[in-house]
Amino acid sequence: MRNPTIRPALALIATGLIALSQGALAQASAPQGGPATPLSDKAAQRVEQRVDQRQARQEQRIDQGVANGSLTRAEARRMERRQAGVERAETRAQADGQLTRGEALRLEKKQDHASRRIFHAKHDAQTRP
Repeated sequence: MRNPTIRPALALIATGLIALSQGALAQASAPQGGPATPLSDKAAQRVEQRVDQRQARQEQRIDQGVANGSLTRAEARRMERRQAGVERAETRAQADGQLTRGEALRLEKKQDHASRRIFHAKHDAQTRP
């Protein structure tokens, strides 16, 4: 007579071994420098410059939207608040004197989101009279 608990136990052991081996492979092939790794001074300067230039372009887009009527005043206020949030995030990221990869990625993600919101607000059906 066969023991009915052996098959599930073997399946569980096999699954555990596969998971362990995949984790070890992923760790071995992962690039050095995770999200908490500080960027070099030169790389941090490039990121900061890129963030500042992008902020300026996005603020220009908001101003153009107000000027041509594609943004209402309320939409423009919301976009300006979003831009201020990105600036606050940049200030927090730089507060300890070192910008990490994760902080740089979060800043870029916030700017991507703000950019999409500006585009959608400028291209929706609401216009200023």
